[in-house]
Formats: sequence, C-alpha cells, structure tokens
Amino acid sequence: MKLLGRALAVAILTTVPVACCSAETVRVAVQKTGTFAWELAVIRAHGLDRQADLSIQTLELASPEAGKIALRAGNADIIVSDWLWVSRERGLGAKLTFYPYSNALGAVMVPERSPIRSLADLKGRSLAVAGGPLDKNWLLLQARLKQDGIDLKSEATIVYGAPPLLAAKMLGGEMDAAVNYWNFSAALEAKGFRRVAGIENLLPGLGAKGRIAMIGYVFDEAWASAKPDVVARFIAVTRKAKEILAASDAEWDTIGPLTGGADAATLRAYRERYREGIPRRPIADEETDARVIYRVLAAIGGRELVGPVPDLEPGTFYHAIPGD
Repeated sequence: MKLLGRALAVAILTTVPVACCSAETVRVAVQKTGTFAWELAVIRAHGLDRQADLSIQTLELASPEAGKIALRAGNADIIVSDWLWVSRERGLGAKLTFYPYSNALGAVMVPERSPIRSLADLKGRSLAVAGGPLDKNWLLLQARLKQDGIDLKSEATIVYGAPPLLAAKMLGGEMDAAVNYWNFSAALEAKGFRRVAGIENLLPGLGAKGRIAMIGYVFDEAWASAKPDVVARFIAVTRKAKEILAASDAEWDTIGPLTGGADAATLRAYRERYREGIPRRPIADEETDARVIYRVLAAIGGRELVGPVPDLEPGTFYHAIPGD
C-alpha cells in the first residue's frame, strides 16, 4: 500500500499525459502539497480521465502565485484559486471565471486546556494568523467580531506567517491561538487541539445563507467558451473523484503519502474535514452568497484586497455546467 501511494505521488506530478493521443488535453497547474493533488491521484488511479476521454497534464508549481502566472501566461488551462482574485482580474480586463472546488475554510484553534472558549476571549491574547493581513479567514474573523464591538486587530497581539510555521508555533506553545487553513487546523486537531470556531460558522452572521466555496477551478472564459464540453467533462471527473473520497476510507490509505499526514489520526482529521468541504449547493446559491461576502471582505480589506471593484464582477462564476 505504501509503495502504491508513493507511485501515485510520482504519477500525479508528471507532465506526461496518461490518456491516449486522441483525448482532449487539459493542462492543470497544481501545487505538490495542495489538496487538488489528492483528487488528481484518485482520478488517475481509477482511470476517470481516460473514461471521460481526457488527457490531464499537470504542471507542478511551488505556490498559488505561480499558478496564477502560469494561467495568465497561457501555460495552464486550469488552476485552483479564489473568486476574489477572479473578480479583481475581471475588473482589470482579464476574463477569467470560477467554478466551486471546496468550501473548506480555516478555523480558530487553541490548545485543549486553553481558557479561550469563545471568539471574544481572543481579546488580549497572542494570535497567529496564516497567510498575512489580507487572508480571507482573518478578514472574516475580524468582520464578525466587529459586529460585537471588538477590533481584534488592535485588541490582540497578531503574528503573521506561513501556515506550517504557525502550526509549529502552536505545537511549541508559543501562541495562545491560531487562525490557520483548514488542513493545518485539522492536523492540530489530530494533536489534541480544540476548535473555537470554524470560519464557515461565522458566515451566517455576516449575511450568507450557507457554506461558500471560496476556492475553485479558475480558467479563461474564452477557453471555456471554445471547449464547453471539455470543461463539463473535467468537472464531472473531479466530482467523481470527490465522491470516491467521500465514500471510501480505504482510498485515504492509498493517497496518505500525498497528504503529508504523519499518522492515522492526522489522516482521519484530513478525511473528515475534506468531506465536510465538498460543495453540494446550486451554483446560483453559491454566487448569491459570494456577492454578500464579497462586500464584507471589500469593506474590511479595501482596495488592497479587491482593487477598484466594489462588487463581485458579473461573470465571475461559471454557469455552463449541466445540472447547475
């Protein structure tokens, strides 16, 4: 099983297509450590790409920013990013579009025995924030607490940093609490840390009617218009991979080496939080809530976050998938 997992880890990151030469090619930019790599491993292990007559070529990249550059340069057809960036790019003239990939968001994590029991208890504490001052989890947390008259940015000691570094600081007892991405928060859960709140739990208080997929597949509108069937087949294939991961615990043992989970408890936490984050809402509902949350984020993040666009740009969400 471990050998198979290692083989999958190698296979997913090659740029050589696995389907036959007549298949439609889709070039995907992927982070080696990203969760999208997990799905691609399942797609290839089960031959879902071949069944859909697709040849999925992968370009391994080191960061999300590298993926954006690859897409804009025409070196990739699809990347994973957020609708905030897509809307901003559309406002600047780049006709990109977005389709939901995951609604898994970050969480506020504390040690099991911490006296912090509510978000209000974060006042006066040291708080590690992954991703920097414009991170979506952090902005949403600030926005929700402002409703209760708490300016967490000035009423707590904030330390920004890379997700793995801040997770290590929490494990070392250097910080009182952390706002980290969902997979790093899941890994802390496996070590006995406690969730004060998932960021998704804050959304109703900010005006959303359900969980929102902040992260999605991003591609050029013109490319999608020229190849709508290819896009539809790609989305269908990724949905099948998600359903396999939702239904099969054994599948997680197979992709375990890709997740970086150091033990069974961590892999189990990844599995459960990943499953919670599978989008299942109609695309129209996703877009409606995204418009509401966009305004919240724009109000607190300002032009540095969203640029000159005051509202979610029309066309940000892709609507051409059958059944949506």
